[in-house]
Amino acid sequence: MTPDAISPPPRSALCVAVLGAGLMGAPMARNIAAAGCQVHVWNRSPDKVLTLAAPNITVAADPAEAVQNARVIVTMLKDARAIAEVMSALPDAESVPETPVCWLQMSTVGPADMSGLKTLADRKGLTLIDAPVLGTRQPAEAGQLLVLAAGPDSTKEAVQPVLDAVGKATRWLDTAPGMATRLKLALNSWVFALTHGAAESLALARGLGLDPELVAEILRGGPLDTPFFQMKAQAMASGDFTPAFTVDNAVKDSGLILDAAREAGVRADLAEAGLNRYRRVQAQGRGDADMAASILA
Repeated sequence: MTPDAISPPPRSALCVAVLGAGLMGAPMARNIAAAGCQVHVWNRSPDKVLTLAAPNITVAADPAEAVQNARVIVTMLKDARAIAEVMSALPDAESVPETPVCWLQMSTVGPADMSGLKTLADRKGLTLIDAPVLGTRQPAEAGQLLVLAAGPDSTKEAVQPVLDAVGKATRWLDTAPGMATRLKLALNSWVFALTHGAAESLALARGLGLDPELVAEILRGGPLDTPFFQMKAQAMASGDFTPAFTVDNAVKDSGLILDAAREAGVRADLAEAGLNRYRRVQAQGRGDADMAASILA
């Protein structure tokens, strides 16, 4: 360990602030607490955090209260604007802290947002780790998310208890924030392509007078099958769109993918068509449904 490395305290003493307790943030907070950390959680809608009051979890009245004694801050908020608004409300650092506080930014944002978040972190005296997660509500509940991380090597030990609590693995990509966010968008592009492809295949089967479940049945166990496809195909065939990842969030992330693709000079036809599908579902008033509701488009 280098002399200026951020030393982790004993796990039982690690105080973690979780800002955002939605479909992902709430189970992540529970798992961090179950790992022995002291968790202070805040959410914009207070009713969503009332059920989180439990051993090792304290519900905070505002973000400043939540982060008061935190060594690690986790943000799992809707988008970059919400993140900046919440983090801007924290007091600015008056000096470089003796023990740096690590900010695990785990929401999905765009590459263009990272410079502003890094500037904000510096102003607040925080060490920013770009750490979006791959997975939806069910893996979050099971502590089986895949964490993509980019940040200083000196932060790894300090944040490892949190990463171990929420994920099955962490892939460190770079020592500066940004690379993890870019990879997350590339991976989400594939997730949405699979979802829309499944939706159109099942919708076509139904339109041709077939039982759409036949598509999943014939593909099951073969080279074209995936567990993700089977899960979403079952939701599409049954019409059960209990959200694991909402259409509203898919619209947001699809927009980030398109913005990043344009900036990179990449033509993303499938992402653009997929965004239009999700917008049609939103127009039906189903923005809170699971992204498998693509079949409703």
